[in-house]
Amino acid sequence: TYLTIEERSKIEVLVQEGYKINHIANLLGRHRSTIYRELNRCSTPSYVAKASQADANQLASHKGRKAKHTPKLLEDIQHKLEMTWSPEQIVGRDYQEKLSFKTIYNWIYEGILNVPLQVLRHKGKGRQPQETRGKFNIGRSISKRPKSVRNRQEFGHWELDTMVSSRGKSKGCLATFAERKSRLYLAFLIPNRTKDAMHNAIEQLTSNLPV
Repeated sequence: TYLTIEERSKIEVLVQEGYKINHIANLLGRHRSTIYRELNRCSTPSYVAKASQADANQLASHKGRKAKHTPKLLEDIQHKLEMTWSPEQIVGRDYQEKLSFKTIYNWIYEGILNVPLQVLRHKGKGRQPQETRGKFNIGRSISKRPKSVRNRQEFGHWELDTMVSSRGKSKGCLATFAERKSRLYLAFLIPNRTKDAMHNAIEQLTSNLPV
């Protein structure tokens, strides 16, 4: 199967930390040849996950998959996102008959829309963008959270995971955060899996969220 944007984001962080191909492959559960081809294809001057994902999307479109977006449409949507409109607001205001808000989230996830995390807002009501943010909910399992979380209906619910290094005597690892609705992915290097280290990683995450 193809690499996902989450996997490419992990590769980017691991490469920056000096991990070798074999070690990256082991951490991701991928064959080393897959990682080798990925890095060989997209490492000039350095590996960037979003650039690699955009390149992969373009290659896929050249194989006969018809694109559903135009440059003008993407420009309009990106402009509204940067003005803190949510995908739900954009569709409800201008594209209700032509576009699904899930499609916009997919374009963000796939790297088609270049929108940083800090401008992506929780969905609002009405026609004007609202200064809101989703709940930061990291302590409860997905099965115990509301149905709207399990069904990916609300932005702002994060899943926490860790990737532990087994390289030499190092005890370093990555704290990874995946937002369930948009599937935005962030990873932070932490020295260990202690309570303090995880708390610091969560603080790094919240510092990247809109206030």
